Amino acid sequence: MPTGARVILASHNAKKLAELQRILTAAVPGLAPEQVISSAGIALPDVVEDEVSFEGNALLKARSAASATGLLAVADDSGLAVDVLGGAPGIFSARWSGRHGDDEANNDLLLAQLGDVPDEHRGARFVCAAALVGPDGTEHVERGEMPGTLLRERRGEGGFGYDPLFLPEDETRSAAELTPAQKDAISHRGRAFRAIAVHVAALLG
Repeated sequence: MPTGARVILASHNAKKLAELQRILTAAVPGLAPEQVISSAGIALPDVVEDEVSFEGNALLKARSAASATGLLAVADDSGLAVDVLGGAPGIFSARWSGRHGDDEANNDLLLAQLGDVPDEHRGARFVCAAALVGPDGTEHVERGEMPGTLLRERRGEGGFGYDPLFLPEDETRSAAELTPAQKDAISHRGRAFRAIAVHVAALLG
């Protein structure tokens, strides 16, 4: 465990860690980026994400990390909810194509599924549930959403997941064309992490 670590993000995703570090260090006075670590390289128990909601899966991961490390643990579960698909891919977003984390395959499948859907019915939203669990059992969950529409082709090189296909509400750029700071300001994860940062600040004193 890195010396001085105070908060652990129960994820190996480096881009999620960078987002959480930016948001928490801006919201929590005196917290340095290096005190917010990811679970990469730390032997945490495997967590079976068998809940049927973003909130439930985020709590499973945060509880496991807090119990194993004795640190404040933050976890998120997030995904894309498409209106005409009844909210799918939802909690299955990362493995929509059948291969977990294959962004290209997931985007290709989604484009194919929506190929004949007219523009006015391509509404969607990114959803994030962020969970905070303390080693004393304290728990908080916050939810953030970013509404928008789905494009017909990829745009932009930034972000990850479905960002190149997602046009945020009131934007002319895809989520993958925004800078990290611009995306943080409006994203589902940014909103959920900023809300959870209030609880982190309170617990860290």
